[in-house]
Amino acid sequence: MSGYGQFCPVAKAMEVLDERWTLLVVRELLAGSCHFNELRRGVPKMSPALLSKRLRTLERAGVIDRQVDGGRTRYELTDSGRELSTVVEALNAWGVRWIGGLGDDDLDPHLLMWDMRRNLDIEQWPRSRTVVTFELRGVESAVSRWWLVVSDGDADICDYDPGFDVAATVTSSLRELTAIWRGDVSWAVALRGGDVQITAGRGVRTRVPEWLGQGRMAQIPRPV
Repeated sequence: MSGYGQFCPVAKAMEVLDERWTLLVVRELLAGSCHFNELRRGVPKMSPALLSKRLRTLERAGVIDRQVDGGRTRYELTDSGRELSTVVEALNAWGVRWIGGLGDDDLDPHLLMWDMRRNLDIEQWPRSRTVVTFELRGVESAVSRWWLVVSDGDADICDYDPGFDVAATVTSSLRELTAIWRGDVSWAVALRGGDVQITAGRGVRTRVPEWLGQGRMAQIPRPV
């Protein structure tokens, strides 16, 4: 991109960061994604070609290092890149507090499930393999069912039936589940209002909200 022609450090920083998708790629790297396919899951609407281009730009700017090990490429933030955590966290908090009104185009089941998977508190889950199915209303059938599998201290999300016994099924619209994850509404309020249903044995049904929790966004105070 062309520069701003200003000595201001904000202008110089934005010459690197204000191209479309760039800060979201940094967000994904800060969240722990380090391989190309992991990054793609965090920005599912970004084309692979554009992701490759942005990664090259960030590498040239000294924000990331690219390493090849055994034929597999790994991307790691440099000291410069890790320092952007304060920028991303500040934008995250500002967006939660002051930018509302999610449109239909803002709702993405791929990103929601990926973000849930990587932010679970595994310590809240049973030690044995546990599967929770999500049935999403109001979306295309191809993305309406998801399986969250937690086993051996790790979590995985599948858009196909992995063939394991299901402990619980969460039925919700994509919008309502997104609102819960963002912290716009609590599990208790959503369940009480009937917007979300959990099908499971009684002991499990009461635990599912604790297992799933909410995203980090839910901890950000909203304006009065």
